[in-house]
Amino acid sequence: EEAIFLRKKITLLRAFSLLIGSMVGSGIFISPKGVLKNSGSVGFSLVVWFSCGLLSMFGALCYAELGTRITKSGGHYIYILETLGPLPSFLFLWAEFFAIRPANSAVVSLAFGRYMLEPFFAPCAAPVPAVKLVSLLGYYMVLTLNSWSVTWSARLQTALSVVKLLALALIIVPGMMLLAQGHTENFQDAFDRQSLVPDKLPLAFYAGMFAYSGWFQTSFVREELVKPERNIPLAVIVSVITVIVGYMLTNVSYYTVLGTQDVLASPAVAVSFVQRAFKSLISVVPVLVALSCFGTMNGGIFTFSRTLFVASREGQWPPLFSMIHIRRHTPLPAVMLMFPLVTAMVCIGDIYHLLNFFSFSRWLFIGLATLGLIVHRHRHPELHSPFKVPLFVPVSFTIICLFTVAMSFYSDPVNISIGCTMVLSGFPVYYLIIHRQMSDRCRTLFYYLTHKLQLLLEVVQQEIKTY
Repeated sequence: EEAIFLRKKITLLRAFSLLIGSMVGSGIFISPKGVLKNSGSVGFSLVVWFSCGLLSMFGALCYAELGTRITKSGGHYIYILETLGPLPSFLFLWAEFFAIRPANSAVVSLAFGRYMLEPFFAPCAAPVPAVKLVSLLGYYMVLTLNSWSVTWSARLQTALSVVKLLALALIIVPGMMLLAQGHTENFQDAFDRQSLVPDKLPLAFYAGMFAYSGWFQTSFVREELVKPERNIPLAVIVSVITVIVGYMLTNVSYYTVLGTQDVLASPAVAVSFVQRAFKSLISVVPVLVALSCFGTMNGGIFTFSRTLFVASREGQWPPLFSMIHIRRHTPLPAVMLMFPLVTAMVCIGDIYHLLNFFSFSRWLFIGLATLGLIVHRHRHPELHSPFKVPLFVPVSFTIICLFTVAMSFYSDPVNISIGCTMVLSGFPVYYLIIHRQMSDRCRTLFYYLTHKLQLLLEVVQQEIKTY
């Protein structure tokens, strides 16, 4: 009896929780190994962590302005569509669906499974099949919750954001206590230039930026935000500063307790830290870290389903995925679509190969989105934006993103080439399916199948525009 549309249920607190919950996830607990491995020393790895935080702040400020200029949900996709056109936006959507998002979700899911099982098998490593099974169970739980209720997904995200900050505090406090007692031996000769390999630095940045990734999440749910012109910039600035401070202190704590070889040899850095520094919490911290990863999975599903929802509404994805459940008011088809790809990547993937695989495509399109901000400013100088950043912020962020993407071809040519091929494979699909009209027979069959699925899933088109 009531109108079917996505309600504005995301307040400032929930926006802040969405950002914190998406950024503080598996990254800070698995990326220190990748950053250290590719930066070469403790000192350079800390520089990379701070640089990634500063770069994330630049990107977050650009997206905050885009979110006040462009009033639709959809994040990277809608920003590229509105500023650079339909072809690059479809290429992003293609790469995001088939490479970026399932690989990212698989990384977080595998981290969840590993930390959840670590206390039961310590000091041995948990069996890989068991890790993958628990990873999939965790992912399916989040998938079910997002299909069931927007409100409960948002509440879970708020609760788990508190858990994430508690997990960081349990690592930071004992580390700072040991540092204050004079345990600085692991910081001796911190900037060892002999171990620095410049062409590996892009991979160090990929690992660091993966830990910070999530600063763009409010842009995916813009139409569901309360007072977005005020709440987007405020939530972005406060959350990114909080995470930068937390990550720097966490890494200093890691290196206070663990040496370089300890970090590189550890399959789960946070667990190794607790085993060495705070044995009384040996069973608590891994569970907190696993719950932290659980929150990141929840945030990822919550936001990416909106990308598919908006792309379908814009005519670049099948219309079924712009439909909403008649009672739950959730974008049920868009939420469920990632199920098979994530399952496949969890079953066959390795965390660090997946990390490099999807990072190339992600940062290429984020760089294009901020390039789109510069283009949009030039095309629409008359457009008033309630939040505006200095021009050097999008310019410098775009240059750094595209330069890092170009350099990564030298660092990991195999995985980066796979990612590049995945993006380019979208060209023929765009021209054969999107750009060119379907025949009448194909259109009739397509709408027949859509109608049957619509009846099965109990979903309908949104009745009220929210942008």
